[in-house]
Amino acid sequence: MSSAPVRPAAQAEPFFLDGAPGRRFCLFHPPAGTCRGALLYVHPFAEEMNRSRRMAALQARALAQQGYGVLQIDLYGCGDSSGDFGDARWDIWKDDLARGAAWLAAHCGQPLTLWGLRLGALLALDYARAAAHPVAHPIAHPITSMLLWQPVTKGTSYLTQFLRLRLAGELLDSGAAQGGTDALRQALRAGETVEIAGYDLAPQLAAALDGLPALEAMAPSCPVHWFEAVSAAGGASATGGAGGALPAGAARVAAAWRERGVDLHLHALPGAPFWATPETTVNADWLAATCAAMERRETEQHDGV
Repeated sequence: MSSAPVRPAAQAEPFFLDGAPGRRFCLFHPPAGTCRGALLYVHPFAEEMNRSRRMAALQARALAQQGYGVLQIDLYGCGDSSGDFGDARWDIWKDDLARGAAWLAAHCGQPLTLWGLRLGALLALDYARAAAHPVAHPIAHPITSMLLWQPVTKGTSYLTQFLRLRLAGELLDSGAAQGGTDALRQALRAGETVEIAGYDLAPQLAAALDGLPALEAMAPSCPVHWFEAVSAAGGASATGGAGGALPAGAARVAAAWRERGVDLHLHALPGAPFWATPETTVNADWLAATCAAMERRETEQHDGV
């Protein structure tokens, strides 16, 4: 850990950032002391966003205490930002990230780390590979590292899981599901908006998720710290290697990325999936491991690794 004197982090600053369309609610956590870097948090999808709010807030505060400026942004149609969930589109969300990155560059003037959770990690990776983004700010700093919290490995599979929530709800309400995920996909392809667990899913957003490449094909060009939850029986941290404790999908992506030369650090951490538990779940080990990863990233940058 750094030996620099620890200063208390300032209180988080809420504000609205102009978007297109509407405005985005943001929460900026100013760095304690001299700014060491900037992080842009990309939240997960639908109810996973609400269930992970506590962990995201605690991590943002811890990173700010560590000297990083952290921006949490509610994407269009989510949280306290403009628009309804049914208005959300993948490309608007990537525009939101570009605007957030530009705001951080103007206010922190430091290298940017993208920090994404679940589908937010997939969005961050998709944004990062679009070098010439249409709303990229001329002073925006390059993305120098990424923190991926339990990234979704395939958009189309994630969409299928989301659609199944509707079928599960129908089973609970009437004892029978009306069709399957294929029928819901047909409705979406026909241009219908489909309600899933209280969220209106637009056909355009569903098509974007279905059209995303698998994570193997989205290898980033910057160093990555990937955090994956494993069962308590899976063992302690597997930093630096795709050990047997990792799910098969994550291990497969890790192998593909390393073949392409990605500087990848894997962290397999025991604990409940806090983004999915009905009750608020805090994983202190996860928070500490993320802070340690940022320390390691800075040390490696300083040493020219």
